[in-house]
Amino acid sequence: MNLIVKIACATCIAVTFVSCGLRKQTSSETMTMQPLGPAFMADSAYQFCQQQCDFGPRTMNSEAHEQCAQWIISKFAQYGMAVTTQQATLKGYDGTPLKSTNIIASYLPEQDDRLLLCAHWDSRPWADNDPDENNHKTPVLAANDGASGVAVMLEIARLLSSDTLKLGVDFVCFDAEDWGVPQWSDATDTGDSWALGAQYWAANCPKQQARKYRFGILLDMVGGQGAQFYKEGMSLQYAANVVEKVWLAAQVVGFGSMFPAQTGGNITDDHIPVNTVAKIPCIDIIPYYPDCQQSSFGPTWHTVSDDMEHIDRNTLQAVGQTVIQVLFSEK
Repeated sequence: MNLIVKIACATCIAVTFVSCGLRKQTSSETMTMQPLGPAFMADSAYQFCQQQCDFGPRTMNSEAHEQCAQWIISKFAQYGMAVTTQQATLKGYDGTPLKSTNIIASYLPEQDDRLLLCAHWDSRPWADNDPDENNHKTPVLAANDGASGVAVMLEIARLLSSDTLKLGVDFVCFDAEDWGVPQWSDATDTGDSWALGAQYWAANCPKQQARKYRFGILLDMVGGQGAQFYKEGMSLQYAANVVEKVWLAAQVVGFGSMFPAQTGGNITDDHIPVNTVAKIPCIDIIPYYPDCQQSSFGPTWHTVSDDMEHIDRNTLQAVGQTVIQVLFSEK
């Protein structure tokens, strides 16, 4: 993912108008709502995160990448999901052919009324934001920036396998998200080099299929220590009602402090092609660290410190239980 530094005035105005036009949920209304669905198990999600990291960095075209893909497929299948893959050779910013595999796991695949959950599963090939320049071409283990989102989805899939949810759910693991232009490169970063797997999925999602989705939620870096999830700007532009739905759910399940009402940055991430190409309203749950000098994505972003030592079960719990609340609140 990449932070959009320059934001057009028209976009700012659109976000402002959409946000102001929403009816605010009163505290009394929130108090009358009840937590729904099964209890999210953070320890289980933590183990799913660890098991991905045990393969090593899941960088494109690597053996670890292929091994982890098969593991993810097997876990979703174990929990009764119908699993398909979408394979393509994509082109990296530098022309490198990238053997990409999007993994789609479906709960109640026969159901036409569906929700979309997604996350990327590949690892950044370069720790180009590491404080030590000697690490700038070292692959990232990607415990948070990749594995955490998939881990939360796997735990939700595990819970759905023994529970009853009337809506269909598609879990989409996007590949080739993190091959974006590195900071040490002379190439110009226009944003198009990121989210390659999501771009491919969105371009090849039939309109008939896209219309089945009520909305989508992207999970990116949802396990970091000290994380707070501000309302991401592009999510507000494309799907403000979904943002409000999710942030309300966080309050209901007791994690409102980790989902503050403030707006964070505008992010180039997998949800952009899902919104603009597939035309599915999709938001991004992604952390924002306004006071972190290393990065507004947190101190481990694109560094060699993005490892299991910096994964927090409380963060996984907050995001996982919030998403469970959203799923089971849909009528």
